[in-house]
Amino acid sequence: MKSRFPTFISLPILLIGFSGICLSLTALERSDTEFKVFQFPANGIPRIDGCFEDWDMVPERYVVGTSELWEDSGKHEGLLPESLDVRVKVGWVKGMSRLYFLYEAYDDYWDFSLPGLKNDTFEIVVDGDLSGGTLIGKFRHNSDLITEKEAFFSMQGEHAQNYHIFTPARNKSWTMLWGPSQWLKELPYANAAYNYDFEPGQSGHLKLEFFITVFDHASKDGPSLSELTTFVEKQLIGLSWAIIDYDDVDSPLNNGFWNLSTAHTMYGQASELVAFRLMPLEAEYEALGKAKWSCSIVDLDHRLVAFKDETPGEVESWHWDFGDGEHSEEQHPVHQYDEAGHYVVVLKINGPHGESSFSRVWDVTLK
Repeated sequence: MKSRFPTFISLPILLIGFSGICLSLTALERSDTEFKVFQFPANGIPRIDGCFEDWDMVPERYVVGTSELWEDSGKHEGLLPESLDVRVKVGWVKGMSRLYFLYEAYDDYWDFSLPGLKNDTFEIVVDGDLSGGTLIGKFRHNSDLITEKEAFFSMQGEHAQNYHIFTPARNKSWTMLWGPSQWLKELPYANAAYNYDFEPGQSGHLKLEFFITVFDHASKDGPSLSELTTFVEKQLIGLSWAIIDYDDVDSPLNNGFWNLSTAHTMYGQASELVAFRLMPLEAEYEALGKAKWSCSIVDLDHRLVAFKDETPGEVESWHWDFGDGEHSEEQHPVHQYDEAGHYVVVLKINGPHGESSFSRVWDVTLK
């Protein structure tokens, strides 16, 4: 039967790293496939309010649909879009360590009447720094030295995170976080909103938007002892999901495990996730030719500051005013100040998109 959603266009894998060096994805599943994470502009960050209009800017080529899944429980021979049909969009925002998700699904039987784990589920696993390895205690390598119970509190979910997101959640927490770091599923580190109009046992469409915050190390003792993942453009991350579908109110067993990874145990093995790339802004949201710059202090004692032009698009000329009476026409100048102080620095650029200027007030402060 034809899918109820548009067909996803499969993406060939890109193996070029940040510096142009080829990266090996042998530590991930589906080594011939790479999916894209849409970059939201700073003025278009999704509100988690169940309205979903914020997602209209995400092109269809970012959608990961039913056709990309495997039913790996052995209960079905192939996809059943007439029974379960899904589409997922993933987004990120430059300067933040969050992943945003829009999950849309049709199910011919929604199961969410019980308070426990038996609930239609969208399960996601994320490994932001591609550290790989195990994130569930039962897969621990040092089983002769540490029990599974001890592993739960010492390592489970610390370097990669697993969320069992209930679809929908009624009278229960929106997700089961697998591990002791339960603070990860609460604000300000996560939030979710649903929209649906069916009751348990009925068919219908569901929409869910949520965000999670990704950590290289998420300590059970809280965020102060944890380390955020730093996201940058074109970075590869490990990510996968599975849809756990229940169709029988009298049976505790699921009706299928529909997986984006080719490895069933991706839920506890970060090396079995799939490659996703954090994409740059789409051209229509990039402010081409609008001056932008940053700086860093190279040597505080000698008041040496490095300036970096970050103007998007083509630029033909640069004029820096360092705020001390000195100037430069270089793109990325290094400037030494004679005296300590607070400086207003201005960059003026010119190019095919016209003239533009940008100042920072007291970003350069030398004592």
